[in-house]
Amino acid sequence: MNHILLKKSPILLFIFLYSCSTINESHLVDSAALPAVPREFRAAWVATVANINWPSQPGLPVEDQKAEAIKLLDFLRDHHFNAVIFQVRPQCDALYSSELEPWSYYLTGAQGSPPEPEYDPLNFWIEEAHKRRLELHVWLNPYRAHHTAGGEITEHSIVRQRPELVVKLKNGMWWMDPSLKETQDHSYNVVMDIVQRYDIDGVHFDDYFYPYPSYNENLDFPDSASYMAYRASAGKLSRSDWRRESVNTFIKRLYKGIKKEKKHVKFGISPFGIWRPANPESIQGFDQYEQLYADAKLWLNKGWIDYFAPQLYWPTNQIPQSFPVLLNWWADENTKGRHLWPGINIGRLKGDQAIDEAINQIMISRAMLDQSPGVIHWSIGPLVKNDSLAEKIFSGPYRQEALVPAMDWRSPKRPGPPRVYLQQSGSFPVLHIDAKSEFKSVVIYYQNDSILEYKIIPIENSEIKISDLKSLIPDSRRILLAVVNRFGQMSPTVLVNLPE
Repeated sequence: MNHILLKKSPILLFIFLYSCSTINESHLVDSAALPAVPREFRAAWVATVANINWPSQPGLPVEDQKAEAIKLLDFLRDHHFNAVIFQVRPQCDALYSSELEPWSYYLTGAQGSPPEPEYDPLNFWIEEAHKRRLELHVWLNPYRAHHTAGGEITEHSIVRQRPELVVKLKNGMWWMDPSLKETQDHSYNVVMDIVQRYDIDGVHFDDYFYPYPSYNENLDFPDSASYMAYRASAGKLSRSDWRRESVNTFIKRLYKGIKKEKKHVKFGISPFGIWRPANPESIQGFDQYEQLYADAKLWLNKGWIDYFAPQLYWPTNQIPQSFPVLLNWWADENTKGRHLWPGINIGRLKGDQAIDEAINQIMISRAMLDQSPGVIHWSIGPLVKNDSLAEKIFSGPYRQEALVPAMDWRSPKRPGPPRVYLQQSGSFPVLHIDAKSEFKSVVIYYQNDSILEYKIIPIENSEIKISDLKSLIPDSRRILLAVVNRFGQMSPTVLVNLPE
């Protein structure tokens, strides 16, 4: 239960609320004067590539797909997570209705074939996530054209539709050439189409930019033709710098595009956890700068993202790739003050060791990132399969509900106080909340003996049924209510007396 102990008796103010009447603004209580609701990003990745997490198999009946999704989302809500990172483009395909790319093989078992009966999985996930006060971030792979687990290459595939944009790797995958403007335009348009048409909370990329060298038997990425064309046009960059510049240009363009369309939609990237070996000095390992051509440090330094989630998938005591050492280094590079929420691998270790390491990494992140804590769990699979792990996280660091930290650099201004009306909606009395800025949730404080407790409640159509509210707080007549806008900013709180 979410609660805050009070050293003094709470303010006891009575405001009588009649049908179609409003709360007088003289009865506002600034939420800054109340004990703060915890802020922490608590997310899990849901992978669709190779049907890792959802759906459990290609071509699963639609009702079974929905039931599996509900089970995952219920799990996140019940364990006090507040976000889900949902993979909607595992290759150049779509787990949503798109005119730019074909329906995914992982969804229907046949690339280009819609689900039957037809529905939009992304809309379904968004609506169900928001009902459970979860943010939904769409996760896309920007350059992978076809995965070896992605079924046959059909006439709908970009490999057939745009063969000039793709190359084949030795492991059988197909990859778009990131240096080509047409590649960048296509992936940009795919992202912006989702931003424009769907009520998402974030856009998310992982660590796949240029492919890992092992995908091509450690041979160089086959882009000689495009590099020679670049040099022939008086280009002077080395091939490595030219590749990095192509990715940098795309990342910067996409961040600006998202913000121009919808300022509240977050852009997050989860790069490989090491920028370059010896950064810091004790760190050893893979060089993403020189082998994935991902200058992740630059993106963080420039503030071209809203949150950064380096994949710190190693244990705390693994000296060459130590979790706290790497997290501290990335924190020092966060010169623009963006959210830094590391990715943690909760499935790498087993038994009690896995539980201890997961909780330790959550607590280390809280201590080191105290102004804006959070982690992303890779992936939801180990959580739902390991009851002991999930329970220990829930009863320990996630015991209380938490709000997602606010994006102060996008909207530092808190929303104004809401006006609250008691109305009838059909046969049900409801609290109608009128706020000047768009909001997705409310925070309710209520009194329980000497404890001031709170709940975070999702909102649809700006209304809360009185019956629903009383089922959540059955013994309370007085509440303090605040709205939380799309940037995570919380309004001043109004006091409300609930009707009999």
